[in-house]
Amino acid sequence: MSWDDETHESAEVLVIGSGAGGAPTAALAAEAGFDVLVVEEGPLVRQGDVVPFSLEQMDRQYRAGGVTAALGLPSIAYTEGCCAGGGTEVNSGLYRRTPEDVLDRWRRDHGLVDFATTDLDAIGDEVEAALSVQPVPGAHTPASEALRRGADLLGWRSDEIPRWMTYPAGGDARSGRRQSMTETYLPRATAAEARLRTGCRVDRLVIERGRAVRALVTLADGRRGTVDFAHVIVCGGAIQSPALLQRSGLRRHVGRTLAIHPTVKLTARFADDVNVPDDVPVHQVKEFSPGLSFGGSASNPGLAALALSDSWDRFGTAIEQWRHLAVYYAAITSEGRGWVLALPGMRDPLVTYRLTRRDRALLSRGLARLALLMLEAGATEVYPSFRGAPVVRQRRDLATMQAQFAVSKASVMSVHLCSTVPFGEGRRAPADSFGVLRGTTNVRVNDASLLPDAPGVNPQATVMAVAIRNVRRFIETTKCRG
Repeated sequence: MSWDDETHESAEVLVIGSGAGGAPTAALAAEAGFDVLVVEEGPLVRQGDVVPFSLEQMDRQYRAGGVTAALGLPSIAYTEGCCAGGGTEVNSGLYRRTPEDVLDRWRRDHGLVDFATTDLDAIGDEVEAALSVQPVPGAHTPASEALRRGADLLGWRSDEIPRWMTYPAGGDARSGRRQSMTETYLPRATAAEARLRTGCRVDRLVIERGRAVRALVTLADGRRGTVDFAHVIVCGGAIQSPALLQRSGLRRHVGRTLAIHPTVKLTARFADDVNVPDDVPVHQVKEFSPGLSFGGSASNPGLAALALSDSWDRFGTAIEQWRHLAVYYAAITSEGRGWVLALPGMRDPLVTYRLTRRDRALLSRGLARLALLMLEAGATEVYPSFRGAPVVRQRRDLATMQAQFAVSKASVMSVHLCSTVPFGEGRRAPADSFGVLRGTTNVRVNDASLLPDAPGVNPQATVMAVAIRNVRRFIETTKCRG
């Protein structure tokens, strides 16, 4: 998508970001008759143009090639999509509605108004139809079956997580096509005459007496431009949204409460081929949720090698049999919190995160239980992802592994980021119950930033339900010029 020669545009509604929050926001606003412009910093990459979970995908669709980290002891690697469709283009497509106990907690602790479960469930029905959310129609991958088998043998609760996928007749787990935002809500937005501009970074918003009036942007070719608007809806994600607000002088309580699902990993080796390079397991083990859950990661040879790299001197030869390897994770619902801080002169914000003592203990127990799960599933060897880790071949090795484990030695990471502009009616909530930024009249946030804390499940369903709820309130309460 090209920008006009004058590098200036105007719109009734400017939507910044095109992921799980921005795409439905743009689609519904445009369908309601608003003149909508969607700006996206990354490129438009069509599905099928890159291999899922490949290095090329990381280079073209992730921010900084997927190499970003929240500083702390330890530092925690995280990933952000940076392309049309955002994280929906690069994630595993697993879909879980927000648990009722989480919704109850948010209503109780954050005073959210008009946040009824029945309303959110109705939106969930709508989203699931739009994204074709469904279980795998045929056989599961061997790596996914290993999770289910190990859980069954241990008597632990597990289930298949549906995905936003379409499948051909007679298809199986590998034949699905991800129903990401570039396949669903962004086409709806452009069909309703919304304009999508990719390769357009918003540097800051110009604020006059509590009202945003203009966005200053940088285009992919380095040119500068401006966008005038009546309303702006910020949907850049839990890192970029607070950073943009801070660069715009909107700092009050913004970016101080980053919440994530920290994970630790291991690689399991089986006697038979289990590796599917371009897919992930759909089973998850929820016996210890919401605090702790287990699942499978992408395991192509490069990612398997990365999971072995903490103890490469002893584990490295295992990569020669990469078809027998699969990578798994233990994820926790963290009590810790982080900061997102935009610094003068820096393109990207400083991100920090602090794990609590409870978080560290839970990660340790989680890795031990995950290793036990893999042994029960039939793994011949387990390679934990921390420096100096021993090879685990039988149950008696688990005690040795746990004694040697320390979070400071581990490769901790997360793909679920939220809560940097939490909504609610408390005095410390930066945004109100519908995402309007306090201290402004026309700045809204409508993405994962709004969630008051990490929901304990993949957050995309929650983000989309909240975004649709909020944009509908905007439509109901705002006069459309068109």
